[in-house]
Amino acid sequence: VAVGLDERITREIRIALGEGVAGTVALTGEPLAVRDVEGDPRFTSKVDALSGFRTRSLICLPLKLRGRTLGVVEIVNPMDPSLFEEPQMTLLSILADYLAIAIGNSLNYKRLASMALMDTVTNHYNTRFLHQFLDEVTSGEDRTVSLVFMDMDDFKKIVDTHGHLAGSKVLKEVADAMASLLSANDFLVRYGGDEFVIVMDRCPKTEAVAKVEELRRMLSSRRFLEGDGLSVNVSASFGVASYPEDAKTKEGLLRLADECMFRSKETGKGKITVQGNAP
Repeated sequence: VAVGLDERITREIRIALGEGVAGTVALTGEPLAVRDVEGDPRFTSKVDALSGFRTRSLICLPLKLRGRTLGVVEIVNPMDPSLFEEPQMTLLSILADYLAIAIGNSLNYKRLASMALMDTVTNHYNTRFLHQFLDEVTSGEDRTVSLVFMDMDDFKKIVDTHGHLAGSKVLKEVADAMASLLSANDFLVRYGGDEFVIVMDRCPKTEAVAKVEELRRMLSSRRFLEGDGLSVNVSASFGVASYPEDAKTKEGLLRLADECMFRSKETGKGKITVQGNAP
């Protein structure tokens, strides 16, 4: 946050740890008061050069929470010279502590909110995020979304052979492998057990099917758990449906893609069934 400077300029400025007064305070965690920056070797004119601002004096305070420095706050060219005196510096440090607590609370809230939308096994999105996204899409937005249900074939055999821990590792490796092939508009959701949903935003069904075929081939040709000295084969069954072509509600879209996936399993597994093309 910068007050008095153009936000577009300050957003582009990067100060390295240990660079300038701010970087020094961030590195040491100790406040600094500089009455005249001209003669102080710790001062860097990077901000002044980019903004056209002229710094004459400054006070820089660390934002510390539980011994960790979250950032710094600078007061530049203070009009009241008494701010450099010890009583006022103490008061400013107390204010900085309160600011650090507020920032820490905000970071914790964002972290918890993010965790509530993530699957703990795969570290990909969970069904809560999926439903929020689909609620937004089906509320009337004019966009095409293709939805893919994917279920791993015979996953129980992997668990029975190698154990539940290995099974969880396979889920994680499979999720990461699929996510690596998705575009920036796509995302992966662990739907439950060994089922995943792949959401392809602004993606027509024909294009989605081509992507799913790439995923299917990758999974069938790759070996998993090699880092644990194993070589596990994986195949999966897929079902594809699109909004609004096939369904105009969230529930309808999920149901159709799920039904297509089950048709893939019923007809031999390791296949792709597309809504509208299925018998």
